[in-house]
Amino acid sequence: MAEKSLDQASASPASGPSPPPDAGAASAAPQSGIDAIAALQAENVALQDRVLRALAEADNTRRRAARDVADERLFAVTSLARALLPVLDNLRRAIAASEQPASQGASLIEGVRATERLLIGALEGVGVQRVDARGAAFDPSRHEAMMEVDDPATVPGTVRDVMEDGYLLHDRLLRPARVTVTRRGPARDDHDEANS
Repeated sequence: MAEKSLDQASASPASGPSPPPDAGAASAAPQSGIDAIAALQAENVALQDRVLRALAEADNTRRRAARDVADERLFAVTSLARALLPVLDNLRRAIAASEQPASQGASLIEGVRATERLLIGALEGVGVQRVDARGAAFDPSRHEAMMEVDDPATVPGTVRDVMEDGYLLHDRLLRPARVTVTRRGPARDDHDEANS
């Protein structure tokens, strides 16, 4: 048995040292690891660049939106202002006509009425509507009671007179109508006679 192990020992050095397993793979592994790191670093740089570009684009979009909102606020009344300029022109003409010594009252009044119609049309064009209050039931969300009056001919809480018209802008109250409201209904004697 000892001879056999000697033979095996002498045969082993004769064949020379055996290469370590996967020696080629080991020399390729460091190279592919370096390539992988370089690829990851390049991808990281590309992703950072994309993130910076996206952030810059978002910032530019935010600035544009803020500028557009500011412009919209600043020039929101452009259409109303254009619609009111002819009204201003007509009022100046009416004032100039009233200062003439031979001005006729009827033509001046008609000119002022035409100017009023023009102004109403301009306001309606941008969504302003008059609150129709006379004869309606008092509504505190649209009317402001300036005084109460006794009126036996109407139901209590009815708008009797309008001192100043109220206006809505697209169903939102711009100004309430200033009104007088009835306080008492028909007199008791009239009511009793109606029942008999």
